[in-house]
Amino acid sequence: MSEINPYKLKISQLRALVAVADQGLFSEAALKLELSQSAISHAISTLEEELGVVLITRGRQGAKLTVTGEQIAQEARQVLKSLEEIGQKARLARGLESGQVRVAGFRSVTTHILPVAIAEFRRNFPGIEVSVSDHQHHDEAESELRNGCADIAFTYLPTPNDLMSWELLSDEYVLLLPSSEKVPLSTLTWKQIASYSLIQTPRDRGSHQLIQNHFAQFGYTLNVTYKVKEDSTIIGMVRQGLGATVMARLAAEPLPDGILAYNLPTPLRRVIGVAVLEANPHPPAVYAFLESIQKCKL
Repeated sequence: MSEINPYKLKISQLRALVAVADQGLFSEAALKLELSQSAISHAISTLEEELGVVLITRGRQGAKLTVTGEQIAQEARQVLKSLEEIGQKARLARGLESGQVRVAGFRSVTTHILPVAIAEFRRNFPGIEVSVSDHQHHDEAESELRNGCADIAFTYLPTPNDLMSWELLSDEYVLLLPSSEKVPLSTLTWKQIASYSLIQTPRDRGSHQLIQNHFAQFGYTLNVTYKVKEDSTIIGMVRQGLGATVMARLAAEPLPDGILAYNLPTPLRRVIGVAVLEANPHPPAVYAFLESIQKCKL
């Protein structure tokens, strides 16, 4: 009896065997594989010859696999599945050789998170370009996503149902005061905070509404003296003793000399995440960049 050399087996033979096993008829197997019935018959015959065993019995009721045929057909399915997975990995690799990922964000994340994520991504995928659009507010980043101008957006969680999102970090709001203000950390109250002249973003900017609603829970309103769009300008004004501000800690960092940060009597946090459009198909580069962001959580 001659030795069986499995490396002589052909993919076309395994495909023919699985097709016949699935369809039960040579004619149906031929239609499925878009081959002639004689090509299917030849593939099965040569496979049986290579293996030295009968795989299929032919009769009026169609083609029936022998016990050995069933066992080998099952193994053939696994081989074909592995080949498909090889193809998928190759297609993924081709999709990561070049292209572009468009990211929309707001200052806090584009300053502290995004540069680290881009550096991580470029080490692994140097051929893919990353473009960044920086905005004042997370709503504007979400709009870029919906308008088709961005593939990925940083935003606040929870997000609307049309977005698929992942949490990155929880960022606490703090009171910023000039260091000339001597306030014991343990005695800061809502009444005391409400007495300060505050420098905040306008109502339609930043987290103004979120902070205002938090104050209202405890019966206080914001005593806003200055309305300023840029966080860096607000911090500069606090440093000069022109007032205080309530700001997300990440937005305030790095905290300059001359300013102290105090926790609010009852914490207020924003949850920052990254999102894509739920309904859109996304190229491999987008998922690869999302993985890079996940690795760079603060």
